[in-house]
Amino acid sequence: MLLIRGEAGGTALTGTLYERGERAPRFKGAPDEDAPYVWVCDEFYAVESGGTVQNVDGEEVNVAFESPMPRGFDTREQAETAAREHIRTQFARIGIDADDVEITVEKEELEAAESQ
Repeated sequence: MLLIRGEAGGTALTGTLYERGERAPRFKGAPDEDAPYVWVCDEFYAVESGGTVQNVDGEEVNVAFESPMPRGFDTREQAETAAREHIRTQFARIGIDADDVEITVEKEELEAAESQ
């Protein structure tokens, strides 16, 4: 599995890309289990009040979270491209320019993740 992380404005967002042969979590709305690559990540947006307060670029921003929307893909390239776009979009929804988001990809061994 790959951890794909975006950082900008003093905050970060990390999603998980399950690769071919790995078992992605099963829940309502999950893609067909035959999808070789599955991307799962939070979705959020800025709200006037309520939500969770996040410090973004030194300012407090109220953020509301939506349920993660897993998406299935046929190739790793498609999945990684969509993951990067997804992360940049979430930051844009709280007022951060998508071009300011630094994205990193880290390979996480599934066995290590399951034991934690």
